[in-house]
Amino acid sequence: MRFMIIVRSMPEFEAEPTPMPDEALLAAMARYHEELALAGVLLDANGLQPSRLGWRIHYDAAGRHLIDGPFAETKELIAGYTLIQVRSRDEALEWSRRFPNPVGEGQPAVIEVRQLFELDDFPPGDEVERFRGLEQRPAPP
Repeated sequence: MRFMIIVRSMPEFEAEPTPMPDEALLAAMARYHEELALAGVLLDANGLQPSRLGWRIHYDAAGRHLIDGPFAETKELIAGYTLIQVRSRDEALEWSRRFPNPVGEGQPAVIEVRQLFELDDFPPGDEVERFRGLEQRPAPP
């Protein structure tokens, strides 16, 4: 089972210039991710650049529309993620409870945890098999 631990953005993450987290927070995050890696459950983890450097594609009946950042509602933004693969929902809960506060101890912050769909969650069919074929391709050099 794969789960994504999503770090919700905060106004300070969107600040210009983007402030670097303090050494204690960086150390806590490094320790946590090392523990995930040593346990063999870490698949990927990264912080995201501020929304002013990104864009959105909006879809409607008229087609696609490009909207450049920044985006005003930080509560709707993602600042980073950690992707884990575990045996159960309970194991994912335990790991997420240990996630360091992304803003610093005692500060208000939110992380969200969501399970990823697996191809086995869908009924068998040709299109599901197309996706399976993509998973088995070697990574480009």
